[in-house]
Amino acid sequence: MKLLGHRIELLTGLLLHDVTMAGLQELRFPEEKPLLRGLDATELENADTFLLAEDTDWKEHDIETPYGLLHVVIRGSPKGNRPAILTYHDVGLNHKLCFNTFFNSEDMQEITKHFVVCHVDAPGQQVGASQFPQGYQYPSMEQLAAMLPSVVQHFGFKYVIGIGVGAGAYVLAKFALIFPDLVEGLVLMNIDPNSKGWIDWAATKLSGLTSTLPDTVLSHLFSQEELMNNSELVQSYRQQIGNVVNQANLQLFWNMYNSRRDLDINRPGTVPNARTLRCPVMLVVGDNAPAEDGVVECNSKLDPTTTTFLKMADSGGLPQVTQPGKLTEAFKYFLQGMGYIAYLKDRRLSGGAVPSASMTRLARSRTASLTSASSAEGGRPQACTHSESSDGLGQVNHTMEVSC
Repeated sequence: MKLLGHRIELLTGLLLHDVTMAGLQELRFPEEKPLLRGLDATELENADTFLLAEDTDWKEHDIETPYGLLHVVIRGSPKGNRPAILTYHDVGLNHKLCFNTFFNSEDMQEITKHFVVCHVDAPGQQVGASQFPQGYQYPSMEQLAAMLPSVVQHFGFKYVIGIGVGAGAYVLAKFALIFPDLVEGLVLMNIDPNSKGWIDWAATKLSGLTSTLPDTVLSHLFSQEELMNNSELVQSYRQQIGNVVNQANLQLFWNMYNSRRDLDINRPGTVPNARTLRCPVMLVVGDNAPAEDGVVECNSKLDPTTTTFLKMADSGGLPQVTQPGKLTEAFKYFLQGMGYIAYLKDRRLSGGAVPSASMTRLARSRTASLTSASSAEGGRPQACTHSESSDGLGQVNHTMEVSC
Protein backbone atom coordinates (compact mmCIF):
# COMPACT_ATOMS: atom_id res chain seq x y z
CA MET A 1 0.00 0.00 0.00
CA LYS A 2 2.89 2.34 0.71
CA LEU A 3 4.30 1.63 -2.74
CA LEU A 4 0.89 2.28 -4.35
CA GLY A 5 0.57 5.51 -2.46
CA HIS A 6 4.03 6.54 -3.60
CA ARG A 7 3.11 5.89 -7.24
CA ILE A 8 -0.10 7.90 -6.94
CA GLU A 9 1.82 10.81 -5.41
CA LEU A 10 4.38 10.58 -8.21
CA LEU A 11 1.72 10.66 -10.95
CA THR A 12 -0.07 13.53 -9.22
CA GLY A 13 3.14 15.55 -9.08
CA LEU A 14 3.91 14.87 -12.73
CA LEU A 15 0.46 15.95 -13.85
CA LEU A 16 0.46 19.19 -11.88
CA HIS A 17 4.04 20.36 -12.42
CA ASP A 18 6.41 21.06 -15.26
CA VAL A 19 7.57 17.69 -16.58
CA THR A 20 10.38 17.02 -19.01
CA MET A 21 11.18 13.84 -20.89
CA ALA A 22 13.73 12.98 -18.22
CA GLY A 23 10.82 12.35 -15.89
CA LEU A 24 9.92 9.24 -17.85
CA GLN A 25 13.08 7.52 -16.62
CA GLU A 26 11.36 6.65 -13.38
CA LEU A 27 7.94 6.10 -14.91
CA ARG A 28 6.23 2.72 -14.90
CA PHE A 29 2.75 2.56 -16.33
CA PRO A 30 0.25 0.54 -14.29
CA GLU A 31 -1.80 -2.26 -15.83
CA GLU A 32 -5.20 -1.30 -14.52
CA LYS A 33 -6.93 -0.70 -17.83
CA PRO A 34 -8.42 -3.60 -19.81
CA LEU A 35 -6.86 -4.68 -23.08
CA LEU A 36 -9.90 -3.58 -25.05
CA ARG A 37 -11.85 -1.05 -23.09
CA GLY A 38 -15.48 -1.02 -24.19
CA LEU A 39 -15.08 -3.92 -26.63
CA ASP A 40 -16.39 -7.34 -25.65
CA ALA A 41 -16.30 -10.60 -27.59
CA THR A 42 -19.72 -10.03 -29.13
CA GLU A 43 -18.72 -6.62 -30.46
CA LEU A 44 -15.48 -8.00 -31.88
CA GLU A 45 -17.43 -10.47 -33.98
CA ASN A 46 -19.30 -7.61 -35.59
CA ALA A 47 -17.68 -6.68 -38.90
CA ASP A 48 -18.25 -3.01 -38.14
CA THR A 49 -16.63 -2.98 -34.70
CA PHE A 50 -13.74 -0.72 -35.61
CA LEU A 51 -15.75 1.45 -37.99
CA LEU A 52 -18.36 2.66 -35.51
CA ALA A 53 -18.50 5.82 -33.44
CA GLU A 54 -17.49 8.12 -36.27
CA ASP A 55 -17.76 11.61 -34.82
CA THR A 56 -19.97 13.94 -36.83
CA ASP A 57 -17.29 16.60 -36.39
CA TRP A 58 -15.00 14.69 -38.78
CA LYS A 59 -14.86 16.09 -42.31
CA GLU A 60 -13.64 14.12 -45.33
CA HIS A 61 -11.42 15.64 -48.01
CA ASP A 62 -9.75 14.42 -51.20
CA ILE A 63 -6.60 16.47 -51.66
CA GLU A 64 -4.66 16.91 -54.88
CA THR A 65 -0.97 16.05 -54.56
CA PRO A 66 1.88 15.63 -57.07
CA TYR A 67 1.25 11.86 -57.02
CA GLY A 68 -2.53 11.71 -57.08
CA LEU A 69 -5.46 12.21 -54.74
CA LEU A 70 -5.07 11.62 -51.02
CA HIS A 71 -8.09 10.91 -48.81
CA VAL A 72 -7.97 12.52 -45.36
CA VAL A 73 -10.44 13.16 -42.55
CA ILE A 74 -10.00 16.08 -40.19
CA ARG A 75 -11.55 17.35 -36.98
CA GLY A 76 -11.10 20.89 -35.77
CA SER A 77 -9.17 23.79 -37.26
CA PRO A 78 -5.60 25.04 -36.72
CA LYS A 79 -5.26 26.58 -33.27
CA GLY A 80 -2.71 29.40 -33.25
CA ASN A 81 0.86 28.16 -33.11
CA ARG A 82 -0.17 24.69 -32.00
CA PRO A 83 0.73 21.79 -34.33
CA ALA A 84 -1.77 19.39 -35.84
CA ILE A 85 -1.77 15.70 -34.94
CA LEU A 86 -1.40 13.80 -38.22
CA THR A 87 -1.70 10.01 -38.42
CA TYR A 88 -0.72 7.42 -41.01
CA HIS A 89 -1.90 3.80 -40.78
CA ASP A 90 -0.17 0.48 -41.43
CA VAL A 91 -0.49 -1.64 -44.55
CA GLY A 92 -3.68 -3.75 -44.57
CA LEU A 93 -5.55 -1.12 -42.59
CA ASN A 94 -6.96 2.39 -42.98
CA HIS A 95 -7.31 5.20 -40.48
CA LYS A 96 -10.45 3.68 -38.97
CA LEU A 97 -9.15 0.14 -38.53
CA CYS A 98 -5.82 1.40 -37.25
CA PHE A 99 -6.75 4.32 -34.99
CA ASN A 100 -10.45 4.32 -34.04
CA THR A 101 -9.95 2.39 -30.80
CA PHE A 102 -7.07 4.66 -29.77
CA PHE A 103 -8.61 8.03 -30.66
CA ASN A 104 -12.09 7.12 -29.40
CA SER A 105 -10.77 6.29 -25.93
CA GLU A 106 -11.86 8.82 -23.33
CA ASP A 107 -8.35 9.67 -22.17
CA MET A 108 -7.14 10.31 -25.70
CA GLN A 109 -10.11 12.56 -26.42
CA GLU A 110 -9.12 14.65 -23.40
CA ILE A 111 -5.85 15.33 -25.23
CA THR A 112 -7.01 15.65 -28.83
CA LYS A 113 -9.73 18.19 -28.10
CA HIS A 114 -6.89 20.70 -27.75
CA PHE A 115 -5.52 19.95 -31.23
CA VAL A 116 -6.71 19.65 -34.79
CA VAL A 117 -6.49 15.96 -35.78
CA CYS A 118 -5.88 14.81 -39.35
CA HIS A 119 -6.05 11.13 -40.38
CA VAL A 120 -4.42 10.26 -43.71
CA ASP A 121 -5.41 7.18 -45.72
CA ALA A 122 -2.82 5.76 -48.09
CA PRO A 123 -4.04 5.90 -51.71
CA GLY A 124 -6.89 3.47 -52.33
CA GLN A 125 -7.02 2.11 -48.76
CA GLN A 126 -9.98 4.09 -47.39
CA VAL A 127 -13.42 2.56 -46.87
CA GLY A 128 -15.31 2.43 -50.17
CA ALA A 129 -12.26 3.23 -52.32
CA SER A 130 -12.58 2.52 -56.03
CA GLN A 131 -10.21 -0.04 -57.49
CA PHE A 132 -7.26 1.42 -59.35
CA PRO A 133 -7.24 0.72 -63.10
CA GLN A 134 -5.06 -2.02 -64.49
CA GLY A 135 -1.49 -0.82 -64.96
CA TYR A 136 -1.76 1.87 -62.27
CA GLN A 137 1.64 2.64 -60.77
CA TYR A 138 1.29 2.87 -57.00
CA PRO A 139 3.39 5.66 -55.41
CA SER A 140 6.69 4.61 -53.88
CA MET A 141 7.24 5.04 -50.15
CA GLU A 142 9.24 8.19 -50.88
CA GLN A 143 6.42 9.53 -53.04
CA LEU A 144 3.85 8.75 -50.33
CA ALA A 145 5.93 10.93 -47.99
CA ALA A 146 6.16 13.65 -50.63
CA MET A 147 2.35 13.79 -50.82
CA LEU A 148 2.04 15.01 -47.23
CA PRO A 149 3.21 18.63 -47.71
CA SER A 150 0.12 19.11 -49.89
CA VAL A 151 -2.02 18.13 -46.88
CA VAL A 152 -0.12 20.50 -44.59
CA GLN A 153 -0.47 23.36 -47.07
CA HIS A 154 -4.13 22.65 -47.85
CA PHE A 155 -5.20 23.02 -44.21
CA GLY A 156 -2.72 25.72 -43.28
CA PHE A 157 -0.83 23.66 -40.68
CA LYS A 158 2.46 25.21 -39.57
CA TYR A 159 3.85 21.85 -38.48
CA VAL A 160 2.61 18.49 -37.27
CA ILE A 161 3.08 15.84 -34.62
CA GLY A 162 2.94 12.57 -36.52
CA ILE A 163 1.62 9.23 -35.25
CA GLY A 164 2.39 6.34 -37.58
CA VAL A 165 2.17 2.56 -37.43
CA GLY A 166 4.26 0.13 -39.47
CA ALA A 167 4.24 1.30 -43.07
CA GLY A 168 2.72 4.58 -41.90
CA ALA A 169 5.57 5.05 -39.42
CA TYR A 170 8.05 4.57 -42.26
CA VAL A 171 6.21 7.15 -44.40
CA LEU A 172 6.18 9.71 -41.57
CA ALA A 173 9.86 9.13 -40.81
CA LYS A 174 10.69 9.66 -44.48
CA PHE A 175 8.50 12.79 -44.45
CA ALA A 176 10.43 14.15 -41.45
CA LEU A 177 13.75 13.47 -43.15
CA ILE A 178 12.73 15.27 -46.34
CA PHE A 179 10.74 18.10 -44.71
CA PRO A 180 12.15 18.46 -41.17
CA ASP A 181 10.74 21.96 -40.65
CA LEU A 182 7.19 20.63 -40.98
CA VAL A 183 7.51 18.02 -38.21
CA GLU A 184 7.68 18.88 -34.51
CA GLY A 185 7.52 15.35 -33.12
CA LEU A 186 6.91 11.72 -34.10
CA VAL A 187 5.34 8.68 -32.45
CA LEU A 188 6.51 5.71 -34.51
CA MET A 189 4.98 2.32 -33.76
CA ASN A 190 6.34 -0.90 -35.25
CA ILE A 191 8.71 0.92 -37.59
CA ASP A 192 11.21 -1.08 -39.64
CA PRO A 193 13.92 1.24 -41.03
CA ASN A 194 15.43 -1.45 -43.24
CA SER A 195 14.68 -2.65 -46.73
CA LYS A 196 13.82 -6.31 -47.14
CA GLY A 197 16.77 -8.62 -47.78
CA TRP A 198 16.68 -11.39 -50.36
CA ILE A 199 15.68 -14.00 -47.79
CA ASP A 200 12.82 -11.87 -46.48
CA TRP A 201 11.79 -11.03 -50.03
CA ALA A 202 11.70 -14.72 -50.98
CA ALA A 203 9.74 -15.60 -47.83
CA THR A 204 7.18 -12.90 -48.65
CA LYS A 205 6.81 -14.21 -52.20
CA LEU A 206 6.36 -17.78 -50.95
CA SER A 207 3.81 -16.66 -48.38
CA GLY A 208 1.89 -14.90 -51.13
CA LEU A 209 1.66 -18.15 -53.07
CA THR A 210 0.50 -20.28 -50.15
CA SER A 211 -1.66 -17.86 -48.14
CA THR A 212 -4.45 -15.41 -48.83
CA LEU A 213 -3.56 -11.72 -48.82
CA PRO A 214 -5.37 -11.05 -45.51
CA ASP A 215 -3.48 -13.89 -43.81
CA THR A 216 -0.19 -12.65 -45.24
CA VAL A 217 -0.87 -9.17 -43.89
CA LEU A 218 -1.91 -10.57 -40.51
CA SER A 219 1.57 -12.05 -40.06
CA HIS A 220 2.91 -8.52 -40.47
CA LEU A 221 0.47 -7.04 -37.96
CA PHE A 222 0.34 -9.63 -35.17
CA SER A 223 2.78 -11.66 -33.13
CA GLN A 224 3.10 -15.40 -33.70
CA GLU A 225 1.56 -16.03 -30.29
CA GLU A 226 -1.52 -13.99 -31.24
CA LEU A 227 -1.83 -15.82 -34.56
CA MET A 228 -1.41 -19.24 -32.93
CA ASN A 229 -4.08 -18.45 -30.36
CA ASN A 230 -6.30 -17.14 -33.18
CA SER A 231 -7.78 -14.63 -30.78
CA GLU A 232 -11.06 -12.86 -31.42
CA LEU A 233 -9.06 -9.75 -32.23
CA VAL A 234 -7.13 -11.59 -34.97
CA GLN A 235 -10.31 -13.12 -36.35
CA SER A 236 -11.99 -9.74 -36.44
CA TYR A 237 -9.09 -8.13 -38.28
CA ARG A 238 -8.94 -11.00 -40.75
CA GLN A 239 -12.57 -10.30 -41.58
CA GLN A 240 -12.06 -6.52 -41.71
CA ILE A 241 -9.02 -6.70 -43.98
CA GLY A 242 -10.81 -9.05 -46.35
CA ASN A 243 -14.09 -7.14 -46.49
CA VAL A 244 -13.36 -3.46 -45.87
CA VAL A 245 -10.11 -2.82 -47.76
CA ASN A 246 -10.09 -3.15 -51.56
CA GLN A 247 -7.91 -6.23 -52.14
CA ALA A 248 -6.37 -5.14 -55.45
CA ASN A 249 -5.42 -1.74 -53.99
CA LEU A 250 -4.09 -3.43 -50.85
CA GLN A 251 -1.88 -5.70 -52.95
CA LEU A 252 -0.32 -2.65 -54.61
CA PHE A 253 0.37 -0.98 -51.24
CA TRP A 254 1.72 -4.25 -49.81
CA ASN A 255 4.07 -4.74 -52.78
CA MET A 256 5.37 -1.18 -52.54
CA TYR A 257 5.99 -1.43 -48.79
CA ASN A 258 7.98 -4.63 -49.30
CA SER A 259 10.02 -2.84 -51.97
CA ARG A 260 11.01 0.00 -49.63
CA ARG A 261 14.58 1.22 -49.30
CA ASP A 262 16.57 1.67 -46.12
CA LEU A 263 15.70 4.89 -44.30
CA ASP A 264 19.44 5.61 -44.42
CA ILE A 265 19.71 7.11 -40.96
CA ASN A 266 22.60 6.94 -38.51
CA ARG A 267 23.11 8.09 -34.94
CA PRO A 268 25.01 11.40 -34.81
CA GLY A 269 28.70 10.85 -34.19
CA THR A 270 28.77 7.29 -35.53
CA VAL A 271 29.54 8.22 -39.14
CA PRO A 272 30.64 11.47 -40.82
CA ASN A 273 27.71 13.72 -41.75
CA ALA A 274 25.22 11.37 -40.10
CA ARG A 275 21.61 11.92 -41.16
CA THR A 276 18.87 11.23 -38.64
CA LEU A 277 15.52 12.52 -37.41
CA ARG A 278 15.89 15.99 -35.89
CA CYS A 279 12.62 16.10 -33.94
CA PRO A 280 11.71 14.35 -30.66
CA VAL A 281 10.71 10.74 -31.33
CA MET A 282 8.86 8.14 -29.28
CA LEU A 283 9.37 4.60 -30.59
CA VAL A 284 6.71 2.09 -29.53
CA VAL A 285 6.56 -1.68 -29.94
CA GLY A 286 4.73 -4.50 -28.20
CA ASP A 287 6.59 -7.39 -26.62
CA ASN A 288 7.14 -10.23 -29.11
CA ALA A 289 5.68 -8.11 -31.91
CA PRO A 290 6.94 -9.00 -35.41
CA ALA A 291 8.45 -5.50 -35.70
CA GLU A 292 10.42 -5.67 -32.44
CA ASP A 293 13.87 -6.16 -34.00
CA GLY A 294 13.29 -3.36 -36.49
CA VAL A 295 12.22 -0.91 -33.78
CA VAL A 296 15.26 -1.80 -31.65
CA GLU A 297 17.55 -1.16 -34.62
CA CYS A 298 15.78 2.12 -35.38
CA ASN A 299 16.38 3.20 -31.78
CA SER A 300 20.11 2.54 -32.23
CA LYS A 301 20.18 4.92 -35.21
CA LEU A 302 18.41 7.91 -33.65
CA ASP A 303 19.73 10.79 -31.58
CA PRO A 304 19.84 9.58 -27.96
CA THR A 305 19.00 13.04 -26.61
CA THR A 306 15.63 13.20 -28.38
CA THR A 307 14.45 9.60 -28.44
CA THR A 308 12.25 7.54 -26.13
CA PHE A 309 11.91 3.79 -26.65
CA LEU A 310 8.69 2.34 -25.20
CA LYS A 311 8.28 -1.44 -25.10
CA MET A 312 4.75 -2.34 -24.02
CA ALA A 313 3.93 -5.59 -22.25
CA ASP A 314 0.75 -7.51 -23.01
CA SER A 315 0.08 -5.51 -26.16
CA GLY A 316 1.07 -7.77 -29.06
CA GLY A 317 1.42 -6.34 -32.53
CA LEU A 318 -1.12 -3.50 -32.28
CA PRO A 319 -0.54 -1.62 -29.00
CA GLN A 320 -2.84 1.23 -30.06
CA VAL A 321 -5.70 -1.28 -30.20
CA THR A 322 -4.91 -3.62 -27.31
CA GLN A 323 -3.54 -1.06 -24.84
CA PRO A 324 -4.98 2.36 -25.77
CA GLY A 325 -4.97 3.56 -22.17
CA LYS A 326 -1.29 2.93 -21.56
CA LEU A 327 -0.32 4.31 -24.95
CA THR A 328 -2.36 7.45 -24.29
CA GLU A 329 -0.54 7.97 -21.01
CA ALA A 330 2.81 7.60 -22.75
CA PHE A 331 1.71 10.05 -25.45
CA LYS A 332 0.65 12.53 -22.78
CA TYR A 333 4.12 12.48 -21.21
CA PHE A 334 5.71 12.71 -24.65
CA LEU A 335 3.75 15.92 -25.25
CA GLN A 336 4.79 17.19 -21.83
CA GLY A 337 8.43 16.55 -22.68
CA MET A 338 7.97 18.72 -25.76
CA GLY A 339 6.50 21.48 -23.62
CA TYR A 340 2.78 20.77 -23.89
CA ILE A 341 1.40 20.44 -20.38
CA ALA A 342 -1.97 18.74 -20.12
CA TYR A 343 -4.22 19.25 -17.14
CA LEU A 344 -6.32 16.18 -17.77
CA LYS A 345 -8.55 14.13 -15.54
CA ASP A 346 -7.05 10.86 -14.36
CA ARG A 347 -9.53 8.50 -12.73
CA ARG A 348 -6.75 6.67 -10.91
CA LEU A 349 -5.78 9.64 -8.75
CA SER A 350 -7.08 9.27 -5.20
CA GLY A 351 -7.78 12.98 -4.97
CA GLY A 352 -10.35 12.84 -7.74
CA ALA A 353 -10.32 14.24 -11.23
CA VAL A 354 -7.82 16.88 -12.23
CA PRO A 355 -9.62 19.78 -13.94
CA SER A 356 -9.39 19.59 -17.72
CA ALA A 357 -8.71 23.27 -18.10
CA SER A 358 -6.29 23.72 -20.95
CA MET A 359 -3.19 22.51 -22.69
CA THR A 360 -0.49 25.13 -22.55
CA ARG A 361 2.62 25.44 -24.68
CA LEU A 362 5.70 26.04 -22.53
CA ALA A 363 8.56 27.54 -24.51
CA ARG A 364 11.95 26.24 -23.56
CA SER A 365 15.40 26.68 -25.01
CA ARG A 366 17.67 23.81 -25.94
CA THR A 367 19.98 24.66 -23.02
CA ALA A 368 19.81 24.04 -19.29
CA SER A 369 18.61 27.57 -18.66
CA LEU A 370 14.98 26.72 -19.56
CA THR A 371 14.48 30.26 -20.84
CA SER A 372 12.00 30.89 -23.60
CA ALA A 373 13.20 30.18 -27.11
CA SER A 374 10.24 31.91 -28.69
CA SER A 375 9.87 35.55 -29.44
CA ALA A 376 7.33 37.85 -27.83
CA GLU A 377 5.39 37.69 -31.07
CA GLY A 378 4.76 33.97 -30.58
CA GLY A 379 7.37 32.41 -32.85
CA ARG A 380 7.65 28.63 -32.96
CA PRO A 381 8.92 27.42 -29.56
CA GLN A 382 11.57 24.75 -29.29
CA ALA A 383 11.19 21.50 -27.41
CA CYS A 384 13.44 20.87 -24.45
CA THR A 385 15.27 17.99 -26.04
CA HIS A 386 18.94 18.36 -25.19
CA SER A 387 20.82 17.95 -21.95
CA GLU A 388 19.88 19.57 -18.68
CA SER A 389 22.09 20.01 -15.64
CA SER A 390 21.11 20.50 -12.02
CA ASP A 391 23.41 20.81 -9.03
CA GLY A 392 26.34 19.49 -11.03
CA LEU A 393 24.61 16.32 -12.12
CA GLY A 394 25.73 16.86 -15.70
CA GLN A 395 24.05 15.57 -18.82
CA VAL A 396 20.80 13.67 -18.68
CA ASN A 397 20.37 11.14 -21.49
CA HIS A 398 16.84 11.39 -22.82
CA THR A 399 17.00 8.03 -24.56
CA MET A 400 15.26 5.58 -22.27
CA GLU A 401 13.72 2.17 -22.55
CA VAL A 402 10.46 2.10 -20.64
CA SER A 403 8.75 -1.25 -20.23
CA CYS A 404 5.12 -0.99 -19.28
